[in-house]
Amino acid sequence: MSLIEIDNLDFAYRDTLVLKEVSLRVEPGTTLGLIGPNGGGKTTLIRLLLGLLEPTRGTLTVAGESPKRAIRGGDVIGYLPQSPKLPDGKFPINVRQVARLGLVGKTGFLRTAARQDLAFVDELLDMLGIAGLAETPVGDLSGGQLQRTLIARALAPRPKILLLDEPTTGIDRLGQQQFLESIGKLKERLGLTVVFVSHDLRAVSAISDRIACLNLTLHYHDVPEHLPADLVYRMFACDLEAFGLGGTCGNPEHHHTHVKPAATERVK
Repeated sequence: MSLIEIDNLDFAYRDTLVLKEVSLRVEPGTTLGLIGPNGGGKTTLIRLLLGLLEPTRGTLTVAGESPKRAIRGGDVIGYLPQSPKLPDGKFPINVRQVARLGLVGKTGFLRTAARQDLAFVDELLDMLGIAGLAETPVGDLSGGQLQRTLIARALAPRPKILLLDEPTTGIDRLGQQQFLESIGKLKERLGLTVVFVSHDLRAVSAISDRIACLNLTLHYHDVPEHLPADLVYRMFACDLEAFGLGGTCGNPEHHHTHVKPAATERVK
């Protein structure tokens, strides 16, 4: 059974259609790269997966349940938001404490986490190379160290799915490479299924087993090396160098309304 199943999904904000006839499967143990231009519907789909929105039409299940029920369980989706909200540097919370916050959805507020869950958080810090920073206030961390701390928080309840929203934004190329390597190792060690949402074609193509191109509807779903160059250009008008095709960068929003749907391939 697919971990994520989306069938003929539409979503509209009032009279504005944001997603149209989206059908998608995410199989256990895979990494799906979800790409598309700004305004193409990626953020809306994330919110639907997290149970924050309800489809206007169609169905969406996560691990065989509605997203709300799956999230309520606390151990189905681990989520790394694009712009996480954390206490400022004046608030005395350290790396270990932030990582343990990921257990709240599993144990509930005001309940003590199980000893094995607390031990697992320490294992995660070690896997991510930040065990030595466990007592460090989060306000003293570098950007990369903070990101690793937030990944530990997302993985603390041992989720089946790790959902990453634009995780490489603001990171230099070396930092991106190190991040992608870390995600690959975590996926293998923990048996994760990863959904990597980004507009960065290079990063997505480097880590993903499958790519889905989203711009109102699903234009493509297949392995990265089959992604047609003309579709990349029409969706992004940008970043064709990622596929060795040359090209220059433009504003993807200028092309949003001009995309003609390509044949969508359903990967079973």
